Amino acid sequence: MAAGLCRAFGALLVSAAPRRARLPALPRAPPPGPPPCLPGGALAAARRGLGGSAPRCTTDPMWKCRVKYTVRPVGMKKTGGRDHTGRIRVRGIGGGHKRRYRMIDFQRLRYEEGAPPQPFTEKVINVRYDPCRSADIALVAGGNRKRWIIATENMQPGDIIKNSSHIGRMAVSANEGDAYPLGALPVGTLICNLESHPGKGAQYIRAAGTCGVLLRKVNGTAIVQLPSKRHMQVLETCVATVGRVSNVDHNKRVIGKAGRNRWLGKRPHTGLWHRKGGWAGRKIKPLPPMKSYVNLPRVAAQE
Repeated sequence: MAAGLCRAFGALLVSAAPRRARLPALPRAPPPGPPPCLPGGALAAARRGLGGSAPRCTTDPMWKCRVKYTVRPVGMKKTGGRDHTGRIRVRGIGGGHKRRYRMIDFQRLRYEEGAPPQPFTEKVINVRYDPCRSADIALVAGGNRKRWIIATENMQPGDIIKNSSHIGRMAVSANEGDAYPLGALPVGTLICNLESHPGKGAQYIRAAGTCGVLLRKVNGTAIVQLPSKRHMQVLETCVATVGRVSNVDHNKRVIGKAGRNRWLGKRPHTGLWHRKGGWAGRKIKPLPPMKSYVNLPRVAAQE
């Protein structure tokens, strides 16, 4: 009873005490200078606060957008199959051993600065493995420069290779590793590192162990059979390398264990059983039509 009276009396004393009145908050002066102007995307992201997600760059563009050529290995960043927005675009990619990129000069007929457009020779210094492609690469030197190129099957250090743009009346007797226009090579020559347009650089027949065949030459053009047996028509001034691409036994390698695929940067897929549909099995299909990179003038039909 006494304890209850004490609590009631204390409550009366607290309620009877005068309260301190709060002063109104003074408006803050704006900072000197023009008001900040944010773009629409940044303003929206600021309004979202921590709940939003901004795109992040997962690749370092320095090794892809280099202007000056160098033979030194360039560091690479792993993408994990993600694009510039951070979303996965290609699945099954991730991890793997660290790689360094070596800039390959796919334009064999590249003259030095100030040099006349004449045939020139280069010497093979080294042939080595490249982690960024299936074929081996070769370091060649000539004049005042060095560069990396795709090595051919029997290319060895110390070999002398020739690069020429001359097309004569007679076909040349080229050696393996030489680069000539298709119009200068005899019919039936095995070629690789083929251009689709003169001076653009090799885009076809660059994988390990592949080669094409020069079938025929017609009216300033050349017909080439690709490794897929498809025929392609290009101008006879397009440059190609004589021979077969190196590392012929690339398709015969044995992975041996799952960990080796992880070393190569390949992530495992699902182990569930999948029924094989119509895509599986052998199919006999006609060859696709010839792919032409030549804009020949069309002959108007005469009435």
